[in-house]
Amino acid sequence: MTGRTRLDRVRASLGIAKLALQQTEDELTADIGAKELAEILRELHHEDRRQDGVFGSLAQLLTAATQAAGRIEPDRDGEMSCPLHEAAALITENAGLQTYYATRALDPQGESA
Repeated sequence: MTGRTRLDRVRASLGIAKLALQQTEDELTADIGAKELAEILRELHHEDRRQDGVFGSLAQLLTAATQAAGRIEPDRDGEMSCPLHEAAALITENAGLQTYYATRALDPQGESA
């Protein structure tokens, strides 16, 4: 009896995540108002608690990959880990910030929600 490999487990987990994202995408294609769209976007990026949003979780995942790459880099020069670190930063700083701006434009009063 052979066990599932790490890659098998990762593929299964990512498959579940992709299904959840597809369900969210389906909700966004329905008739939706500005306030409801803003509430959904806030789930992607929590300005006060970034780690709680989807972007924060994805950045955390990339940070873990950065650390793994750093451990296996033969000369520790950052050739493998730096691009992953930059990707995590782009998600939280660029994608997260742009989503935050869109959310504020959609529902400026909803920040305390």
